[in-house]
Amino acid sequence: MFSQEEVNKFNDLAHEWWNPDGVLKTLHHINPARLEFIKKHVNLSNATLIDVGCGGGIFAESLAHENANVTAIDLAPQSIEIAKLHLYESNLEVNYECIEIGEKAKQSSESFDVLTCMEMLEHVPSPEYIIAECAKLLKDGGIAFFSTLNRNLTSYALGVVAAEYILNLVPKGTHDYKKFITPSELRQMLKKHGLEIIAINGMDYNPFSGHASLSNNAKINYLIACKKISSI
Repeated sequence: MFSQEEVNKFNDLAHEWWNPDGVLKTLHHINPARLEFIKKHVNLSNATLIDVGCGGGIFAESLAHENANVTAIDLAPQSIEIAKLHLYESNLEVNYECIEIGEKAKQSSESFDVLTCMEMLEHVPSPEYIIAECAKLLKDGGIAFFSTLNRNLTSYALGVVAAEYILNLVPKGTHDYKKFITPSELRQMLKKHGLEIIAINGMDYNPFSGHASLSNNAKINYLIACKKISSI
């Protein structure tokens, strides 16, 4: 249910994860806004949390810094190795695993209070599969957070053309517009797997200042919080 091409793409970028001025700098820029959204809806202190598609650990470390008990998984082995190495610099505790989400769901069904899956759904062949497995990992009443890109002309113009080819905010070929997901499509997938939306926010990003903030404009990037209402 994963694209080896996508895994290879992020393996090749592994050395860039912790370079705040490198090709993945936008992830560092948007990190405070992502964390703000999470903290609006859950108390992270002592929460049992899993970060799905953690890459080199930028967001996972932010969550651990808030005293969450963080497990973080990814299929790119080089990214996981970079994430583990960075713990020697940050002195934080994160349990990193290079494992496929379906396998993790079999091992740790209904084990987590909180789940985060950020900037991942638009990179996989079947986002619904990811959502289904995420739902299995959550305890009943647990809160899941997803972020992705809306699909419309504005998101194509700014999220692909401008970001990749004009402003060089992310490497060329990072996004496939056909994989972008509208909020209504995401809502349907979440509902099918027992996840009920409790909040949605857009994210505004200024590429010149490197500042990101939550907004009511979900035309491009957006974040969703949802609650697991029943076991599937």
